[in-house]
Amino acid sequence: MVNGPGPRFDRPLPGAVGLSHLCPYDWEAADGVRGGSPHLHLVCTEAYVVTGGRGSVQTLSPDGYRDVPLEPGSLAWFTPGTVHRMVQGDGLRVTVLMENSGLPEAGDAVFTFPPEVLADPEAYAEAAALPPGGGPKTRAAARRRRDLAVEGYLGLREALVAGDVGPFRRFQRTAARLVRHRVPGWRELWRAGASAAAARTGQRLDALADEDPAYLADATAYEAAPTAHGGHGMCGHRDEYALPGTTLPYRGE
Repeated sequence: MVNGPGPRFDRPLPGAVGLSHLCPYDWEAADGVRGGSPHLHLVCTEAYVVTGGRGSVQTLSPDGYRDVPLEPGSLAWFTPGTVHRMVQGDGLRVTVLMENSGLPEAGDAVFTFPPEVLADPEAYAEAAALPPGGGPKTRAAARRRRDLAVEGYLGLREALVAGDVGPFRRFQRTAARLVRHRVPGWRELWRAGASAAAARTGQRLDALADEDPAYLADATAYEAAPTAHGGHGMCGHRDEYALPGTTLPYRGE
């Protein structure tokens, strides 16, 4: 078989999802648990497909605290507003599917920092940022960020377990205020990505109903491989795909 150069990528992944691979951090936190930085998403549903190892994902939502075991073949997903913390057990590796590709990388997430940090947008931005590159300074900053998120998370979890949903609700409202200024940019990403993908499906259905499948003449196949390995994401070390219009490189926001 002779392999040609392949087509230029101009279509998103199915459903305009985002795709990356994660290995949770192996750093022990204040509560003795090894894992990532607890956070929530404001707009996007997230799914984990476990491809190796063992671990869990801890979640906080208005209906309480859960610790969901993860093993090869497990599938777990959580809707916007659910705090999630990926926990490393033994070699856990997860493929992550994100709704609305491009939005998570553009800041659709808020860490569970303590209330005094969340109350100050400048302090929050400073605590959430990582220096560029992947050296010791970036690693140290990612670990400090994780520890600060765990600090706030443990307070939220303690209140929820005690039956007090108030602190969690306040965190959700504060998170929404922190990202509100990003909505116009997110709306453009959504229009160019997930919304456009859904519109194309409608156009194809219309064409089939009219017995005019001319769009099938553009049928082709694509391939890609990770373009960055071992980056410092929220949950752990992240392999990502830099596919134009599909999965933007994570900026550490």
